[in-house]
Amino acid sequence: MDLHLRDLRYFETAAELGHFGQAAEQLARSQPALTKCIQRLEEAFGSPLFEREGRGVRLTPVGEMLLGRARMLRNTAQEVVRQVQEFAEGHAGHVRIGSGPVAADHLLPEVCSLALEGGYKTTISIVVGPSWELREQLREGKIDLLIGLTIDGDPTTVSYPILEDVVVVAASGTHPVFQQPHITMESLLAYPWALPARNIPSRQWLDMVFSSQGLATPSVQIEASSIALLPRMIARTHLLSFVSRNTLDLLEGDHLQEVRLEATTLRRKLGVTVRRTGELSPAAQRIVALLRARGAAMVHAPQGRAAARE
Repeated sequence: MDLHLRDLRYFETAAELGHFGQAAEQLARSQPALTKCIQRLEEAFGSPLFEREGRGVRLTPVGEMLLGRARMLRNTAQEVVRQVQEFAEGHAGHVRIGSGPVAADHLLPEVCSLALEGGYKTTISIVVGPSWELREQLREGKIDLLIGLTIDGDPTTVSYPILEDVVVVAASGTHPVFQQPHITMESLLAYPWALPARNIPSRQWLDMVFSSQGLATPSVQIEASSIALLPRMIARTHLLSFVSRNTLDLLEGDHLQEVRLEATTLRRKLGVTVRRTGELSPAAQRIVALLRARGAAMVHAPQGRAAARE
């Protein structure tokens, strides 16, 4: 049995007006065409839907039941059309975002705010972890996009840089290192450190920098798999650490201070990465566009504070 929404709409109009002629006129159809539509429905359900009443018609019990169901179907159909249109326009849809720790603090709040502005009904799920771990989830399609360190040389993904992330040695403002007249890499080794785990790229870079100069690697007193723990930890101890300038800007109230030394300054790019061959939903495409278009604006104030410190 094939039911057509058009036939149900014609039936609903005839039922509401109680007159085939008036219904045909309102629908801009001929009365014979409307009558054939009603006959198709009656054959489909095996029962009369209308009975004569004076010059008009009224619903049979079966017709009464069908009228309620027809209205439900019409409302459902309209809702489906609305949802698909919203999805096609990027107004709705579910987006799965993977984010590195720095991007989670610095970019995600602003991105989510922008994504929901204007009554957008996009839903977002966020997984936070090291960028290098999330790359495999991106390749496997478990997340739609990755916000974090850009990926170079991977033929399966494409990265769009948004901003520069500068990672520096930092400590509490009362750390004795700031009493030294001249800070060198060797002098940094006189103090204990709180650093990310050895498998974190920034930690690997820092160890490599010291080793390449023929020096020992930093003496780690606290090692954490969560980079987010480190800034607040060094704020309460006399430990050195290696953290993003963006993070220092966000934690100004903790009185953390950068240990200025160009040799231990890591410059890298944060951006958004997507699968090269994967198809993004309109909602995901919109978030990528927002990131690319607004990235510079979102970090304007923090960069200004960093410049002021310099």
